[in-house]
Amino acid sequence: MSESDKQTETGSASTQHSLPLISHLLELRDRLLRIIAVVIVLFLSLVYFANDIYHYLAIPLTSQLPEGASMIATGVATPFFTPIKLTIVLSIFIAIPAILHQVWAFIAPGLYKQERRLIAPLVISSALLFYLGMAFAYYVVFPLAFSFFTSTAPEGVTIATDISSYLDFVLKLFFAFGLAFEIPIATLVLCWTGATTPEKMKQKRPYIVVGAFVFGMLLTPPDVISQTLLAIPMLILFEIGLLFARFYVPKEDELEQE
Repeated sequence: MSESDKQTETGSASTQHSLPLISHLLELRDRLLRIIAVVIVLFLSLVYFANDIYHYLAIPLTSQLPEGASMIATGVATPFFTPIKLTIVLSIFIAIPAILHQVWAFIAPGLYKQERRLIAPLVISSALLFYLGMAFAYYVVFPLAFSFFTSTAPEGVTIATDISSYLDFVLKLFFAFGLAFEIPIATLVLCWTGATTPEKMKQKRPYIVVGAFVFGMLLTPPDVISQTLLAIPMLILFEIGLLFARFYVPKEDELEQE
């Protein structure tokens, strides 16, 4: 074989090798564009109600403020941009099922049959648990935490929370509780992949209890109420994850068939 033939063969092999990568990148681009399109459509549908959405988000705090007190805006453009920022974040939160669907559609062709049977329900349950964590934060944690904060203000101090600071505060808690409620999913995945077993995780329960309270301390305001209200659900969800992990540990014969 001549030198030119060798170069031609090498070039064609490298071209064939690069085609799958290019096709994967094109598919990834298309799916990212679909995600962005969904978020934009949701944002345009909700932006008209931006102020009403912020008012609903602020109810846990405004309902606890002393009579005559109210929230304030310290920046010139804050009254406009803060509700818009909330609407953007809300659009992303609402689009989570669509985002997870696009992620699932992108990775599913490369998974084994056993993996697809496991990941499909995990994707659905991940979205539901994230929403459940946010709902728990809004309906349980916020009223208790803001009641505690407003009742501990020194005498003579007027409570007037900036709307931008309040939004940053509650978004942090939403993310913390949404992430914490994914613990059953993380437990199932760890046991299913063989990284650990339910029995080993039971033995490490004391460390997990301490870790839950440390995690709650880092992700919540510096008060015992918020820390405890995050740590206790985490521990309960961990036990639920251990319970279901027994049924999702792959059997050796199933793995061999794949």
